[in-house]
Amino acid sequence: MIHKTDFLVIGSGLAGLMYALKVSEFGKVIVVTKSEIDNTNTSFAQGGIASVQKVNDSYEKHIKDTLIAGDGICDEDVVRTVVTEGPEKVKELMELGARFDKKDDGTFDLGKEGGHSDNRIFHHKDNTGFEIQRALTEQVRKNKNITVYENYYAVDLITQHHLGYTVILNNSNIECYGAYVLNPETEKVERFLAKITYLATGGLGNIYDITTNPKVATGDGIAMAYRAKALIKDMEFVQFHPTALYNKNERPSFLVTEALRGFGAILRNKKGEAFMKKYDERKDLAPRDIVARAIDNEMKISGDDFVYLDATRLDAGKLKSHFPNIYQKCRTLDIDITKDYIPVAPAAHYLVGGVKVNKNAETSINRLYAAGECSSTGLHGANRLASNSLLEALVYADKAAKSSSKIFKNIKINENIPVWHDEGTTHPEEMILITQEFKELQQIMTYYVGIVRSDLRLNRALNRLEIIYKETQKLYDRSKVSREICELRNAVNISYLIIKMAKARKESRGLHYTVDYPEKGKIL
Repeated sequence: MIHKTDFLVIGSGLAGLMYALKVSEFGKVIVVTKSEIDNTNTSFAQGGIASVQKVNDSYEKHIKDTLIAGDGICDEDVVRTVVTEGPEKVKELMELGARFDKKDDGTFDLGKEGGHSDNRIFHHKDNTGFEIQRALTEQVRKNKNITVYENYYAVDLITQHHLGYTVILNNSNIECYGAYVLNPETEKVERFLAKITYLATGGLGNIYDITTNPKVATGDGIAMAYRAKALIKDMEFVQFHPTALYNKNERPSFLVTEALRGFGAILRNKKGEAFMKKYDERKDLAPRDIVARAIDNEMKISGDDFVYLDATRLDAGKLKSHFPNIYQKCRTLDIDITKDYIPVAPAAHYLVGGVKVNKNAETSINRLYAAGECSSTGLHGANRLASNSLLEALVYADKAAKSSSKIFKNIKINENIPVWHDEGTTHPEEMILITQEFKELQQIMTYYVGIVRSDLRLNRALNRLEIIYKETQKLYDRSKVSREICELRNAVNISYLIIKMAKARKESRGLHYTVDYPEKGKIL
């Protein structure tokens, strides 16, 4: 079956739906999402959107904070663009129905998070992402120019490689014609053809054993772009959120937002000692890479699986009002955050790198755009400043919409696309072959390619991953296409990229900390 559209959007988080709404003014849009439309990384974002609003705040202060967190690798022009254009995009989001908390006097109740020099975080209680997703989903549902295919799984991008070309293509002349997408009801791969294809597939947290990401976060968009020969950048920079609620029986891990530390909560070890002063003068409000490594070090010293976050000295009424979901979640575990310490540990949270894009969100492949967590814009450098990611998604969705809406009318849909062939293949004889490989991969990435790395660990990870790669490829070649086998295939591709780029960076910088080269970058 063939589906044709002007704009094909793969992914339904903030970056995807904001773009879809903007380009729907110019043509027909199809949104493909591997789960329900609102099961995205955006929905799980607790903190908020960083955007300068206050008179005593400034763009320059926000830019400086971002550059410091990025540890010398940020593209300063990109930082300046996102910071200065962001406030207008936040206003657009509010006009679409997103609601942010206000004080009694009607002004916005702006929060403060680690690495920020001022209160500039727009938030909705402690479930900001859920509120943003709600507003955008409602707008998309009633937009007649947008068609949403839920639970459809994008298998591969379509380029000249699928047209029988034998010549070696370079990045400058590769074109994207859409995507091969798995229909969950028929179990057939269908052709979704478009003038413009836009990746907004989110992150990859589920290649790690402990993550705050939903199960859909398996790096699919980046893996598809990589196989299509797009340029991929900065994959070694994987951000671990310092404070996920420690609960062995839960996946994904429940996020305890950084805004709670911005509100005054303090990290303590098992002895009750406030330890962050040993690691950074900013203490509990240091950037995430420093806080995560500090917690990791404290756990290694003590042999414990977690540390504590202490909010007991804060005003109980305000605490419950500002963080109702955290309060209720902890109560289900017999923890009263107004009286008890919260057990927390780092968890894989955000990918800084991804598909390299320019300032218009264009990838190195013609007619292919990317935005959100699957992209690499240069904003975050070596470490994302808290609450800058939703801001980036807003700005780059707008950049992509403005660029692609200008060129799509001059592009013809390429209908000479072959059908997907998987005759002669069968379903895997045992699903355990897939699930166990995925578990092994998660263990490799967690223990060898985590918060603290070394050449020895990275080499071991690569050697073990090679075995999984060969087994997965054989399984993929003889199996009918399924979401499960494709997710494993993508996770292997993504893990390879992280390891290879981590091995290539012979220094400690930002989120990439290695014990073999601590002197060239920041140590704890």
